Amino acid sequence: MESNRPVASVLRASVAGPAGAIEALLETPGPAPPKSFGVICHPHPLFGGTLQNKVVHTLARSFQELRAPTIRFNFRGVGASSGSFADGVGETEDALAVIAEGRRRWPHAAVWLAGFSFGGAVAFRAAARAGAQLLVTVAPAVRLIAVNDIQVPDCPWLIVQGDMDELVDPAAVLQWAAQLQPAPTVKVLPGVGHFFHGRLRELAALVVDFAKERGIARESEKPG
Repeated sequence: MESNRPVASVLRASVAGPAGAIEALLETPGPAPPKSFGVICHPHPLFGGTLQNKVVHTLARSFQELRAPTIRFNFRGVGASSGSFADGVGETEDALAVIAEGRRRWPHAAVWLAGFSFGGAVAFRAAARAGAQLLVTVAPAVRLIAVNDIQVPDCPWLIVQGDMDELVDPAAVLQWAAQLQPAPTVKVLPGVGHFFHGRLRELAALVVDFAKERGIARESEKPG
């Protein structure tokens, strides 16, 4: 996978958010106008989650391999982002503000949304409101923030969960996912803990293959 991935240009930016400035990192894999762009949400702000998390980084690189520029960002109160923790509700608004910035930059591109742990639950909360074309949630922390009574997106949706996750209960994720309509695609990785140590390449391959198999990336992956 690494050899096929385009080298992305990097831009540090400040995005206007509902609680003030949002620190963001934009990575663009090529000069052509993109068919899609990705926004990736990081783990819990109160437990060290930032845009630099390695799973978040892996999700961004997977989207870039499919020729989609990405925006990683810090939730309110993290890094240079203004504000303070807001129980997932305010962080959902942060994600929507970043998506709006992506639409301003790439007005004709579809939205791909992803998140890890706390960020996975936030991405789910934002997906239908954002009109996402693709949703990827890795070990979504569905017991940490409110996810009930949230509209389920009708786009292709991949949930990736390790069966040895020590922080997010795999059984709780599977039980929650089984009740959703439309149903997401769920991939359970045996022997994988919360942080996907030694399994990041496998995670990246799952994301890329999922997008390709559903035709979402058919145009986006073509260079030029």
